[in-house]
Amino acid sequence: MMEIFKTKVESNPFIYNYRKIITPAAKIIIAFGLIYYLISNIKLSDIINAINEVNVILITISISLSFINLYLQFYKWKITANSILNEYNNKKIFISLFQGFSAAVFTPARIGEYFGRALAFNEKSLLQVTLATLLDKFFPLLIVAFCGSLASILFIHFYYEASNYLTVSLFIVLFILFYFIVLSLFNKNFWDNVLFNKIQNSKYFSRYFNKVAKLKNLDRNYSAKMFLISFLFYMCYLLQYVILVAAFSHHNSFLNYFWAANLLMFSKTIIPPVSFGELGIREGASVFFIQQFGESASVGFNASIFLFLINVLFPALIGLLLIFRKNND
Repeated sequence: MMEIFKTKVESNPFIYNYRKIITPAAKIIIAFGLIYYLISNIKLSDIINAINEVNVILITISISLSFINLYLQFYKWKITANSILNEYNNKKIFISLFQGFSAAVFTPARIGEYFGRALAFNEKSLLQVTLATLLDKFFPLLIVAFCGSLASILFIHFYYEASNYLTVSLFIVLFILFYFIVLSLFNKNFWDNVLFNKIQNSKYFSRYFNKVAKLKNLDRNYSAKMFLISFLFYMCYLLQYVILVAAFSHHNSFLNYFWAANLLMFSKTIIPPVSFGELGIREGASVFFIQQFGESASVGFNASIFLFLINVLFPALIGLLLIFRKNND
């Protein structure tokens, strides 16, 4: 049976070239890219200085949470791979996720993750895996956008003394917008109203609407699971940042740190990620917001760097090892 499958794969020129040429080339590019990134951006002296007076217990807790963080990402990707790619091999799904981490870390906007995840699925087309990855990231993006928008409106209200009318108006717009987004995911009748029928028949808007309207075909159980797992993943990420700030500041204003974490994630999402691994954007936003809550710039910088190390760099290094290990599947 395996021989028949291999014959079919090798008889397809696209899949054959993908396995024999593109995959090895991608592995080399990813390896050199990650090595260049490490040499160019990571300063050992900064890390050592940050460790000198840190609360070791809190750092350990934050690092421990990274395993929960990674499991939630794996479980989320597993649900998508099962539902969208019809892939049920947990080993391949795990390897795909970490290879994506490795490919993403040195590419602006983490665009390399889409190709990195495809390396483990030789029998799947790059387009299939890319669309699945986009969908996998869609739900966390909604969570970040909603929670970050709430935090931003409150930040503008309290720190820039915005009027109550402006604040209430922004809240109303936000809740209406996200209400329709959630409705579009869970209610098929939402897509059958008069307005959408006119848009679908429009020559100009129909091509864009047809792409978005694919959401109505998503399984509702899948959407509910993805929302829940994405929310837990987001909360875990925020909690890691909160604990790291407390570890470096030796203070316990956890509510303020949680607020700053939301603002950081939202800023990192909406600012164009032109740097490698979003380095600089995340640190700059962390420094700015943590200072608004009475902490020093060094606390914001160190917390952000350590968050990057435990959630981005270390998984990327694991992914690099998986890229070059022999695949026996």
